[in-house]
Amino acid sequence: MHLARLLPSSALSVPAPRFWGLAGLIILLSFFLTACGFHLKGIAPLPFNAIYTNITDNSAFGANLRRTLLASSPQSRFVESPQEAQAILRQLSLNRNQREISINAKGQVEEYELQLTFTFELLDAKGRVVLPPTTLDVIREVPYDAEAVQAKDSEIEMIFRDMEQSLINRIVRRLSSPDVTSAYLFISSQPELSSIEELELLPNRQQAPL
Repeated sequence: MHLARLLPSSALSVPAPRFWGLAGLIILLSFFLTACGFHLKGIAPLPFNAIYTNITDNSAFGANLRRTLLASSPQSRFVESPQEAQAILRQLSLNRNQREISINAKGQVEEYELQLTFTFELLDAKGRVVLPPTTLDVIREVPYDAEAVQAKDSEIEMIFRDMEQSLINRIVRRLSSPDVTSAYLFISSQPELSSIEELELLPNRQQAPL
């Protein structure tokens, strides 16, 4: 069909280069939004809507984790107490570590290894384990210059922030993975079980972290 039949007369008065540039931008934007579905790449919506976590949103890590989870699963929300939740994301530990891995002839540090380690578990509303304690870590090696301590310390802090976001993306992927979704749906459909019954009836779902 001819383009003139599809567009209002006002659109045809727009100069051609400007029109086609605008049209191309709209098409590209539409394709991008359709392709990503407003979700982070490789991440599916969570199988639960109301989430409680002991990870405070007063820290950059906690605030970014909440923001990333909600971006990947818009139907979900964080609640203020476990009693309101369908699932409980519990932080067991979050540790930063910085160690020297290279020293020059003057005894000055030339390179550091940075490590960020996070251990967590996921429970259902009744406190039953959906995802057992899982540890994820991120490691980076960073050159260091003792002559520029302030600049390098600022750089290390920025790298830790980047590592936190990388870790957050992995946490969200793990929570939205098919095996965690299946485990949550299965466990939440079961009546109250004792610990022994859970061990006998529930399949072993623990897998290597993503």
